[in-house]
Amino acid sequence: MLASISARSLTISSLFLSSSSPKYGRCKSRNLMSETESWNKTKARSMSLKVSNSSSKDDVQVGERLYLGMDFGTSGARFAIINKDGTILSEGKKEYPKFTTEESIDWLRSWKVTLFSLLEAVPVNLRPLIASISIDGTSATTIIIDSNSGEPLWRPFLYNESCPDALPVVKSIAPANHTVCSGTSTLCKLVSWWNTEGENRESALLLHQADWLLWLLHGKLGLSDYNNALKVGYDPELESYPPWLLSQPYSQLLPSVQAPGTSIGYLKEGIRTEFGFPKDCVVCTGTTDSIAAFLAARATEPGKAVTSLGSTLAIKLLSTSRIEDARFGVYSHRLDDKWLVGGASNTGGAVLRQIFTDEQLEKLSEHIDPMEVSPLDYYPLQVVGERFPVADPKMVPRLHPRPQSDVEYLHGILESIARIEAKGYSLLKDMGATQVDEVFTAGGGAKNEKWTKIRERVLGLPVSRAIQTEAAYGAALLALKGAQAQHNEQ
Repeated sequence: MLASISARSLTISSLFLSSSSPKYGRCKSRNLMSETESWNKTKARSMSLKVSNSSSKDDVQVGERLYLGMDFGTSGARFAIINKDGTILSEGKKEYPKFTTEESIDWLRSWKVTLFSLLEAVPVNLRPLIASISIDGTSATTIIIDSNSGEPLWRPFLYNESCPDALPVVKSIAPANHTVCSGTSTLCKLVSWWNTEGENRESALLLHQADWLLWLLHGKLGLSDYNNALKVGYDPELESYPPWLLSQPYSQLLPSVQAPGTSIGYLKEGIRTEFGFPKDCVVCTGTTDSIAAFLAARATEPGKAVTSLGSTLAIKLLSTSRIEDARFGVYSHRLDDKWLVGGASNTGGAVLRQIFTDEQLEKLSEHIDPMEVSPLDYYPLQVVGERFPVADPKMVPRLHPRPQSDVEYLHGILESIARIEAKGYSLLKDMGATQVDEVFTAGGGAKNEKWTKIRERVLGLPVSRAIQTEAAYGAALLALKGAQAQHNEQ
């Protein structure tokens, strides 16, 4: 059962940043205006969390150690606590409180308060058993801070913000079709800040969202992981920043980089004593939220893939080869000695919800024969434009002709999305990635068994629902990895 619990009062001074207001720049953010509505003070006082605690005294063995992962997503945060076998003993989630400034939401304050709220939500009986902690955050969410004081020099650049003013500069220094050649890349955000801000350059330091949250726990500034650092230009294959980036004046802001799940140091004493965590609790480098979600599926062999069927369709394939092509939005994250190759289409569940209600989707799906091939050929999009597996910004949505039968119509849309998925995996193979041999499914679409059968037929592969899909679980696995590596070194 999920129980609602109240976090401690938000007036605890140790949870807050200074009152100085970070500056605002010229980058474009999607849907930020709607997020600047005043935060309800009553909610701010209660800060309700949803926590599921499946542990009891009998579940935890004497001397057993546990591992805490936290996921900071786009609208809220989660935690998961696992044992060495990967069994979840407790998990919880909460939405971000929205503290407003004159111009926008104070995201840093919101994230910081949420971090400590999650720590307090950890069951008291489990806290002394936590051996390690790791955190994932949204990719390319960028924070510029003062390396001396730790204070923010600018408000955060959110994951989906575009900095078109910096893109020509980045394209002039980076290799063609490099991952950073996108207005939303971390490097574009850094360049935009550098060209806008004349002061504080000498003491400035770049951190990603996960880096900054982890710093609050371990206190060592300037550390990142090679998943988060990819979009600022770090080369995980060479394990260094490339010469074309290091030759730039703003390279002084770049953090040092470790592998995800690397032990950084012990949890700060003040936090440890405040919440009752053990003296030997270590904090480990994190990753991005999408990588953590892939890790949660525990697809560990080349050829294994995860398709996320949410509002859009995203695929990630574990490969022995690295693939990069900014034209299609394809890039590779390093996972130990393998590569996680990914691409995202604009098709997906959001299109279905434009046409059908959830109830209709469920009832109509019951009447679909998944072994029957649909003759309808659609390209379901919400708006004009597609990037993967077809790079065509002018592609027009194709959802006609519409048959009289809604069952046939839904069947045609589901099968068309499955064909786009198949084309995506085919494109990755053509680019040189390992051929997919099994697909695990995450997201809301994973619940539709008829769609799973359609996809299995179209892909010609075994398709199943991933047992675990929460990024917090993947972050907990990273914490487990870091603790085991430190134990082996001792």
